[in-house]
Amino acid sequence: MYTSGSTGTPKGVTITHRGAVNGVAQLVERLGAAAGSRMLAGTSVNFDVSVFEIFTALTTGATVEVVRDVLELAERDSWTGGVISSVPSVFAELLDEIADRTTVQALVFAGEVLSAPFMARVRAAMPGARIINGYGQSESFYASAFELPVGETEESTANAPIGTPLGNMRTYVLGAGLQPVPVGVTGELYVAGAIGRGYADRPGLTAERFVADPYGPAGHRMYRTGDLARWTASGELECVGREDTQVKIRGFRIEPAEVEAALCAHPAVQQAAVVVRETEGSRRLIGYVVPGEATGPEGTGAGLHLAELRRFVAERLPEFLVPSAFVVLDRLPLALNGKLDRSALPEPELVGGEYRAPSSASERVLAGVFAEVLGLERVGVDDDFFAVGGDSIRS
Repeated sequence: MYTSGSTGTPKGVTITHRGAVNGVAQLVERLGAAAGSRMLAGTSVNFDVSVFEIFTALTTGATVEVVRDVLELAERDSWTGGVISSVPSVFAELLDEIADRTTVQALVFAGEVLSAPFMARVRAAMPGARIINGYGQSESFYASAFELPVGETEESTANAPIGTPLGNMRTYVLGAGLQPVPVGVTGELYVAGAIGRGYADRPGLTAERFVADPYGPAGHRMYRTGDLARWTASGELECVGREDTQVKIRGFRIEPAEVEAALCAHPAVQQAAVVVRETEGSRRLIGYVVPGEATGPEGTGAGLHLAELRRFVAERLPEFLVPSAFVVLDRLPLALNGKLDRSALPEPELVGGEYRAPSSASERVLAGVFAEVLGLERVGVDDDFFAVGGDSIRS
């Protein structure tokens, strides 16, 4: 199964029959799939999720309904079935449109972090559906799963846990020297058990990612996922981001997923993405937000005002985690596999609000200094220094 992972370079993963059978059998048990139900199969057979969709149904006597992709549900008058699996960012575009004409027993999400605001939207739109967060890569197929408790209404900004290992799978959160880290401490997540054999004709890469398992049976290996995770006090795994997406700005290590979770906690924000952009010789954190369906002035979502959004985030995060600029989008750009395409996010325009010219000598001097420091043509009296690209170092 070819996967590009987070590198963008396709590589062939040798998945074993044993691993696929184990993953399907364990997920059938978690799902409670039964004969006579219906599974929507909307994932390309180029991706390992298709193995789950097709064989979970066929091994239990259920029906597989093959569709172009999950977005096809928007073209139906109605749909009733047992299971729909999807990437959260794709289903977020679909949810409001199909909620009143879709009846489903279980929703299985995988491939991206499952944010609290998105979970709340799904709960409100489809209160009768079970919500399951599946975790794994092509290299391990499905490794763990977590089912959201039914009826849980407590407000939270936390992402959904990825749960506990499936049967015949093991997970470790390790730090320096491959030593386990304490509960609550972030480390790199390793998966062992019924994992793949490596990468086809890539012995170097295989040796780098599939390493000896010091905690398993002799001769067994574990897969180094590159994901950052931690154990909760209740024994669940939380995925907090990617090792290769961590960025460093002004000496601070930043995990974009943490900022995205804070943005999505705002009631007027439906989706969010955070990236680092190099502008005017400085690395800046940029937040991209998709508001709710209703729109207000200047193309923003009803109730979504960027100045207020900045204050909202600043109350929840340290100053260095607050984006320098926000960009409002109709939707986040997606790659062919349904995940966020960060390379397609547009460049931000670091401009202030309505321009008001300086009216005194002191204001003219200060506005000129602001413009020079920020690399802008002009800065108005009412412009927020941070909103137009400033940060604590530049101030």
